[in-house]
This record gives sequence, C-alpha cells and structure tokens, in this order.
Amino acid sequence: MEAANLSVASTGVALRLGPEAFSSSPNPSAVVGSTPGGAAPPGREPPFSVFSVLVVTLLALLIAATFLWNLLVLVTILRVRAFHRVPHNLVASTAVSDALVAALVMPLSLASELSAGRRWRLGRSLCHVWISFDVMCCTASIWNVAAIALDRYWTITRHLQYTLRARRRASVLMIALTWALSALIALAPLLFGWGEAYDARLQRCQVSQEPSYAVFSTCGAFYLPLGVVLFVYWKIYKAAKFRFGRRCRAVLPLPSAVQGKEAPQEAEMACKARRPAAAFPPSRASWREQKEKRAAVMVGILIGVFVLCWIPFFLAELIGPLCACSLPPIWKSVFLWLGYSNSFFNPLIYTAFNKNYNNAFKNLFTKQR
Repeated sequence: MEAANLSVASTGVALRLGPEAFSSSPNPSAVVGSTPGGAAPPGREPPFSVFSVLVVTLLALLIAATFLWNLLVLVTILRVRAFHRVPHNLVASTAVSDALVAALVMPLSLASELSAGRRWRLGRSLCHVWISFDVMCCTASIWNVAAIALDRYWTITRHLQYTLRARRRASVLMIALTWALSALIALAPLLFGWGEAYDARLQRCQVSQEPSYAVFSTCGAFYLPLGVVLFVYWKIYKAAKFRFGRRCRAVLPLPSAVQGKEAPQEAEMACKARRPAAAFPPSRASWREQKEKRAAVMVGILIGVFVLCWIPFFLAELIGPLCACSLPPIWKSVFLWLGYSNSFFNPLIYTAFNKNYNNAFKNLFTKQR
C-alpha cells in the first residue's frame, strides 16, 4: 500500500518537478519535497528544477497576458462609441468570460499544480467556488465562440433580413442563453447532488466524475457548441463558394461551346485567370464580399484554434469517467492548460482581422501619452 501511494504521489508532482520526476531511481527522496527548514538535505534533488521553474514562469505569463489582453479589448469597446453595437457585444461577452478565466480560474489551477501530488489545501468551500467558476467561465467562452460564428453566418447568408435591430435582439438572446446554460452546467452538482468535487481524504478538488454528469457537462459545454460551429462554418463555406461562382458566371459568361460537366470548372478557371485584368472601381457589392470573406476567414481560424485547444481535454473528460480509467496527471495538466490557452487566443484573432480595433488600440495608447 505504501509503495502504491508513493507511486501516485510521484506521478502527481511530475509537472512540478519536471523531467526528473520520470527517473527510474528507486530512491524516494527523488520525489519528496523540501524539508521544513526549506533547504534540501545532501543527496536529495532540489524541490524545483530548471524545467519546472520555466514551466511555472510560462504559465504565469500566460495568465497575465490573457487577463491584460481581454481587459484591453473590454476597455476599447467601452471607450469607443462605434463599438457599442453588435457584433461587438458578443466580443465583449467573450472577453468577459476569458478575463474571468484568467483572473479567477487559472491562478488557483496553477496553485494546485504547484502543490505536491496536486493536492487541494484550500478547503471544501473554495474548491466548490473554483470548480463552479472554472466550468461556468470556460463553458461561456466556448458558447460565445459559437454565438459569434452564428452571427457571422446570418450576416453573410441573410444580410437583407438580418438587420441591425434583428442582430441586436439575436445577440442579446444568445448572450443570455450562453451565461444561463453555463451557470446551469456549473451549478448542477451543487443543486442536484450530482457528484462531489472535493475529496477530503485525498485532498483532491476536481470536476464531478459521476458518469452521467460527465456526459451532460461535456456535451453541453463542448460537443454541442462544436457541432454548431462546424455546421455553421460548413454553411458559410458553401454560401461563399456559391456566391463566388454566381459572380463569375455573371461577369464572365462562358462560350456556348463549353457544356456539360466541364462548365463549372471552366467558369472558375476563367474567372481566376481574368480576375487581375478586371480593373473596375470597387462597388458596394465587392466591398461587402471582401468584408464577408474576412469574416469567413476569421471564423475559420477561430473555430480551428478552438477545436485544437479544447478537444484533447474534453475527450479525456468524457472517456475517463465512462471507462473508470484515468490519464497520468502530467497529461491532464497539459490538456487543461491547452484549453485555458484558448482564452488567450480569442482576443488575438478578433483584433487581427479588424482594422477598427487596431486603430482604436493606437488611439488609446496615443491619448494616454
């Protein structure tokens, strides 16, 4: 029994100790923390290796950068009147959820990573608060991405019916549903007794491992919005491709000799070949098409980063409780922080494809000088 406990403890501190944690040395001192006096006795490794210090530094920088960048987006939206409308309220809702992840969730997660065996030493009440905010803010961030994708899709495919008033109503409804659903998923274990987050005997704080809750939470927090964003981007791609082909047929009619199955291919080749020669002044339609193209590219990158960041974590969260198996703690930590990093990438993607944000940032810092 003692050997098994020692094995679990050595695996739990892998992230804290770095590569030395995987040493095959049978000496228990290789995985024991520092002495009460703070100095490591002779023959023992120091409590923090260079690798672990580097990892902790990078995670701390990620936390600070995520919070400051999302805060900058919020300040810009509040100060610039032109941003006091849709779709910037959807961006603001995403920035709020991502800033809360950086301010309330990631620091406590880092503190848990630094403890021996990833033990939770802050009590049951704070554990429930942390887990609730973790699930709620991350779920809200994910659903906000789906809401932005839906807004872009309706803007591209229904730009005549999807007026400013309709967009405002739809965005307010999506934001309300996003936060209500996120709160329901986060508070369900506390409200309905759906598993326990805190284990006092093992000093462990984690999301409820009840299999039924694992299915409910992962589907509601990730798999359902994942299906929404993938379907939306597929529809955006089809709409953009259809509009491109219709424009080519209108501008460059094919000769009568081209018939049958080769007609669409010939039309696309002719359009691509003669596009540089068409030096017409930009019209309102072409300006709208360029704007829609940028929106489609932004949504594509946003969805791609979102999937890459979160799918490893949610696969592990769904499979683990169902098969009563568990990943090594080091991989759990990697998947968790990869998901957290999505809150850092979201504001970068929004601002990179919007010149108004770049100009607002420049004006903001110029005025401060």
